[in-house]
Amino acid sequence: MRGWKKNGDEVKFISYYTAPIEDYTDMQPVVLGFAGWYQAFYHFYAEVLHRNRREAMNNKITYGYPPTRRLKKEILDFHPDVAILRDRTIYTMKAYDICRRNGIPCILYNQSPLWDEPPKTDFFHKYVYRHTPSVRITPVLGHPNEPGTTVQKGAYYVPFAVEPGCSPETRTYFANGSIHILCIGKFEPRKHHLMLMRAVQKLRRETGRSLSLTVIGEASGHLQREYYSTVDNALHEEKMENFVTLRANVSREGVRELYLGTDLFVIPSTKEMASVSQLEAMSYSIPVICSDTNGTACYTQDGYNGYQFRDCDERDLYDKLEKITRNPAELKAMGENAYRSVLESYTFEKYHREIAGILKDNFGLDCK
Repeated sequence: MRGWKKNGDEVKFISYYTAPIEDYTDMQPVVLGFAGWYQAFYHFYAEVLHRNRREAMNNKITYGYPPTRRLKKEILDFHPDVAILRDRTIYTMKAYDICRRNGIPCILYNQSPLWDEPPKTDFFHKYVYRHTPSVRITPVLGHPNEPGTTVQKGAYYVPFAVEPGCSPETRTYFANGSIHILCIGKFEPRKHHLMLMRAVQKLRRETGRSLSLTVIGEASGHLQREYYSTVDNALHEEKMENFVTLRANVSREGVRELYLGTDLFVIPSTKEMASVSQLEAMSYSIPVICSDTNGTACYTQDGYNGYQFRDCDERDLYDKLEKITRNPAELKAMGENAYRSVLESYTFEKYHREIAGILKDNFGLDCK
């Protein structure tokens, strides 16, 4: 949002909700919520009938029905030159119908890989494809030329963009003689906080290395708060208080301060569609360890700016932690490479060029 505005463009951001810990300094969303009847249904379904099922909480992402009159008014009052719609959802289908009827070009943004399995051809999927934009951008490359995968017509790989945070020559590494590790992830079981804590504990015990770990993330819903308590209890039961710090709902400025004091960033989660936090860490000259199934794992190149470990494999995570912390000078060099990667591949200028090309090729629009 900041990049588009600095470029002199006008931006309107329509959403069905705002997250409690996200930063809206550059763009205040127009929050429409859902149609009244759907909100009543969702409350009963997710908060009464299936209160303890995490999957039920995500029902609204795909099936949430918008207040269509308000949505139409917000779109047409702004009447954009192009609309970028998120995911193949009912909300997107309704927005796309409004835009299509009023001659507004649309791009679909989702996090399905560029190289993916061929689209399904059953009636349901064909209906969804027909009622969502045919031009798609994704920050997830996938696995080029892997058997059974293909690039669908109209699909483009456009990586996440991030502002450079802190160059390696202007920051300090290894404060107090320790290697400081940071993990950011919502407090959910799939984020594997406990696995990372155990791996760091074992590494400290077996190598004698001075390592500290800070784990931060969102804990706003009741299931997230319950899992935060689980992680906190494990921390005390395993006597990790002297090297593990747990924090919830940290502000954007607080996260920035943590990046400045971090030497290594680890995102151990599974089923991670795409992670922008690892790119943010790289922008602060921090090397990254992530799972090989993370959608944005391709941003991390083994031995250059970090390492990938086998998904859900605690032993392999331990091995990568041991390898990268073995030589602090090499770890620092990987941090320098991480910052170089951002400057070369993940700036807004590069993102803007990619989008401009897509608009020109598909809609004949010139993007200044």
